[in-house]
Amino acid sequence: MAKDTEKLIRQLSLISFLMAERRPVSALEIKQDVEGYSQMNDEAFARRFYADRAELDSLGIHLKVDKPAEGYYEAENYSLPPENFYLPAIEFTDEELGALRMSLSLLDGEFAYAEPLRLALQQLSWGKPSPLDAPEERSVALAVTAGAGGRDLSQRLSKVETAIFRRKTIVFDYYTIGRDAQESRKVDPYHLLYKGGQFYLIGYSHERDDTRVFRVSRIRGKVGYSSKAEHDFNRPEDFEARDYAIRTDWQLGEPIGRARIWLSDRIDWLALRHFGHAGDVTEVDDGVIFETDYANARQMVSWVLGLGEHARVEGPPELVEEWRQRLELIIERHTHPPEVAESVDPVFEDVEEDDDRETSPIRPERFARLVTLAGILIDTAREGKKLDVAELCERLQVSETELRQDVDVLNVVNFGGGSYVLYAEVQGDQIEVDPEPYGDNFARPARLLPLEAKALMAAIDLIGEHLPEGSLSSARQKIVDALGEDPAQEGLQITTAKGDDSEIARVVSGAIAAHRMLEIEHYKEELDEFTKRRIEPYKLMNGQEGWYVHAWDPDKDDTRSFRLDRIRSATVLDESFEPRPGIEPDIHGWPRTGEVADARLARVWMAPDRARWAREDKRVVAELADHAVIVELPYAGHRYLARELLKEAGDAVVLEPDDARQAVLEAAEVLAGAVKR
Repeated sequence: MAKDTEKLIRQLSLISFLMAERRPVSALEIKQDVEGYSQMNDEAFARRFYADRAELDSLGIHLKVDKPAEGYYEAENYSLPPENFYLPAIEFTDEELGALRMSLSLLDGEFAYAEPLRLALQQLSWGKPSPLDAPEERSVALAVTAGAGGRDLSQRLSKVETAIFRRKTIVFDYYTIGRDAQESRKVDPYHLLYKGGQFYLIGYSHERDDTRVFRVSRIRGKVGYSSKAEHDFNRPEDFEARDYAIRTDWQLGEPIGRARIWLSDRIDWLALRHFGHAGDVTEVDDGVIFETDYANARQMVSWVLGLGEHARVEGPPELVEEWRQRLELIIERHTHPPEVAESVDPVFEDVEEDDDRETSPIRPERFARLVTLAGILIDTAREGKKLDVAELCERLQVSETELRQDVDVLNVVNFGGGSYVLYAEVQGDQIEVDPEPYGDNFARPARLLPLEAKALMAAIDLIGEHLPEGSLSSARQKIVDALGEDPAQEGLQITTAKGDDSEIARVVSGAIAAHRMLEIEHYKEELDEFTKRRIEPYKLMNGQEGWYVHAWDPDKDDTRSFRLDRIRSATVLDESFEPRPGIEPDIHGWPRTGEVADARLARVWMAPDRARWAREDKRVVAELADHAVIVELPYAGHRYLARELLKEAGDAVVLEPDDARQAVLEAAEVLAGAVKR
């Protein structure tokens, strides 16, 4: 029998024994009665029992220890209070359970944490109608679902997740894009962050003697453990994951100055909806002054340039100078485009082959699966029913072989004298369960283990305030209250919306649920104009750029999608509407790819210093001998393209079409004229 399996049987038998006894028991009693310990000598027992207690503790299952005034560990007494194992009862409303069901239905398949999410919902819905069945109607659609993306990246993410859980120091090769170098890293992993469609690892870098952020997609090769120890580190108590989740692009690193940015009253509400949390605001006659610390001058200037004539750098002087120089560089390079070097054949990295079974990247701890399966089997025995094998495999997302192995493990969980927890037998396509007197110990849902709780909060935070009636946010608060802590602070931080659109989202969700007409004031950034629309709202959906409401626009006699963060105001009207059939957004189209139908293509030269970033998130069509690249950018209008090129701060030039390059030049000259005035 494998060591991991032996350990699981020991730990489950220990839990069952302590809960059955309902009194403090000595180490000697545990050694004599619990499966897996009795054959050990005293030294081996002391070592294994300590390790098992430590691992159960890391799973959130805390044994109570009564220590004598003096003496050896043999004199200690151990117990497991019910509240340390069982999940407190949570009274969800039907709407809240429906919202949780919707979350799994929306995320299942591409969500990196889909499997532990299933187990978490299994525990939360104990004794209630299963939330695992797909809802008939969906008011939300997801194009971005926090999938890991690719086999290699999935495996690295899974290893990092396990290392965080087990407090294991990891080693890996990392591509540092700023220096264009691949270097070895030794890191104590603290936390995972999902932001802007990417997973990031936050951890203590031994090489830098400081906390650093690593993009998981830039990890090269395999992730390994640095030692064979059970645990290598403890996360600092003053570590605050949220500080990293809310940082802007210009704040990634040590601050080098404090910027003063003027924002016009036309777009200040939009800019502050996105970034207001990152600084202080002072009102002036024609807008606001936004003060924010910055760690990267180019990123700071890039943001300001992208806002065009509605923003300018007021200070400090060195940042004003960089802003002016970058603007002059845009004008110079679009007046006299750079000489393009000849193309060279790109160098492709070898792709690692792996024969492992392809699964969801983050698999739940087998311990969690076994505890959940035990509860399902005991529930079935109580009701005198049989279980369908295929249905149970689907419910737990395991193969039939894995299910049989799990059943075999549970069948030998005992603590002496024939005190088994259950006996189950797979007979063809069904499972028959014989009740055992000690099975009641697993007849209530166990506390959510850290990975399950993390998956649940990640799912809730990914969808955020975008379900009707706020049912998901109220369910979240009840779960946090029951657990006594917010798992997002200890696990995975999810940030998806580009700006805080929660207030608008609640209004729109209410209109969708009630089938009421909605009046919105919408800012069309590409045309720099406001429009008022009366729409029939059908669904909220997310995409690369944020959240949208997908609607029928009677004035256009067609469907339209409006980005929530660009809706300045939304009002639910008294007028109701009859839902039209077939009004479904194409979540596999532009929300996921970012490319709109009928878009034109611009060929854009990217300077050698920025080519590395272009390779990560743009469509490269040519590698050049001087290490520059040419990319293709889809665009629906000149104003949009000009804004995107201004953001590149002079490191990108439109080569063709000519009218697109001229549009960028004119936008930059208008901005330069405003600067001189």
